[in-house]
Amino acid sequence: MKIKYLWIIVFTAVLVWSGIAPKDQFTWFLEVVPAVLGGGLLAASYKAFRLTSILYFFILLHCVVLMIGGHYTYAEVPLFDGLFGSERNNYDKVGHFFQGFVPALLAREILIRKDVVNGDIWRNIFIVSICLAFSAFYELIEWWVALATGEDAEAFLGTQGYIWDTQSDMGLALIGAICSLLVLSKPHNKQLKNCRTAEFAIRKTNSNHK
Repeated sequence: MKIKYLWIIVFTAVLVWSGIAPKDQFTWFLEVVPAVLGGGLLAASYKAFRLTSILYFFILLHCVVLMIGGHYTYAEVPLFDGLFGSERNNYDKVGHFFQGFVPALLAREILIRKDVVNGDIWRNIFIVSICLAFSAFYELIEWWVALATGEDAEAFLGTQGYIWDTQSDMGLALIGAICSLLVLSKPHNKQLKNCRTAEFAIRKTNSNHK
């Protein structure tokens, strides 16, 4: 329970900080909207479908990445200018890596807990495909926003003159999804086991009361 309140405090604190004199107000709004919507969905589903703590942690981390990008714009985040000799600010690449890394963990949890796909290989194929589809859809959203708002969306797009920006964004989401499956599957499985044990105990208690 204490962890839940800590999550809310960190989320709210970073959101408030990001909204104080951001570099570009319109870009800030576009970047933090997914985080705010995600936070609302987590709150609404907390009792009915409580997620594992490892997933809540990485969702929070992803939200923080979005809020930082919204505050500075992705082209002007400190410490990322000229990193590793690059001529551009590569903070947006961090964001797109997380765009595959965290949704992969979320998709994995839902598919396993709902018994949607049997077998690790097919499940991983589905997870990676879901993450790529999500990344591609986000690129379409960026395109639609650019068409609707014109020059106002330049900071939101964050291409910084890189012609392969869209392709590299989706490529990094793919790498993020694969890394998530390779690195987090074992600790995730342990928490999922505990989660299923708790759910079974709750169902058993409810059936005994009937």
